[in-house]
Amino acid sequence: AAPEDKNGKLYMFGSNNWGQLGLGTKNTVSKPTCVKVLKPEKVKLAVCGRNHTLIYTEKGNLYATGGNSEGQLGLGGTEERSAFHLVNYFTSQHKIKQLAAGSYTSAALTEDGQLFMWGDNSEGQIGLGNEANACVPHQVDVGKPVCWISCGYYHSALITCDGELYTFGESDNGKLGLSLEQLKNNRVPQLVSGIPSRVNKVACGGGHTVALAEVFTFGLGQYGQLGLGTFIFETSEPKMVDHLGKHKICYITSGENHTALITVKQLKKMVTKFTYNC
Repeated sequence: AAPEDKNGKLYMFGSNNWGQLGLGTKNTVSKPTCVKVLKPEKVKLAVCGRNHTLIYTEKGNLYATGGNSEGQLGLGGTEERSAFHLVNYFTSQHKIKQLAAGSYTSAALTEDGQLFMWGDNSEGQIGLGNEANACVPHQVDVGKPVCWISCGYYHSALITCDGELYTFGESDNGKLGLSLEQLKNNRVPQLVSGIPSRVNKVACGGGHTVALAEVFTFGLGQYGQLGLGTFIFETSEPKMVDHLGKHKICYITSGENHTALITVKQLKKMVTKFTYNC
């Protein structure tokens, strides 16, 4: 885990076999521990992959630590790190607004809509065609600005600023939401045409995908993660979740085999409570 406090200090805890906590060791940490070497910089964004961590600071620096077998740290090689290292690729002109991390993949999205991905591409999950992996960030271009990125276990999804959803990577169980013809090109981003309205956010799980326009889900559903009822175990066609009543959903997220949604009403309560407590 990688929470940050209101002063921008980064705290890490949990499994540390690959140095993913960035504390300079590989010892398991059972309580939140401040990453002291980053205290001079205020941490703005933090994401955790399977065995690596990315953070972005208000100074505009991107740092990475942990497993690096597929180049997911973006440092130009495959040597794992137990302390945070600066990813030199990004300069002051790359103002990052979102980070994402998958099993062995990483992504950074800039404020002007440029998407960069690196790491494992064995299934096409960083959108670079037939490349096996990438040890430094590469731009993924769909011909228009990108506004959202999500990395699942072995697939990824992006949303363009005009609300189009693209998916790429491992295609098993229908989690890309693409036609059979499109699946021939699953190693580069493909437009998901089965959602009739503008998509605002997307979340990739282990074997399923959740898109927020209304809430649409597709892929594997044997644990109920699609929210479509007990008898739908798999679908390659995006289907709308219709068990939400009049609730308006404003945020979505997915684990390997489960999904969570936040309603607008609940978010307002959370913001009010947070403001009061602070």
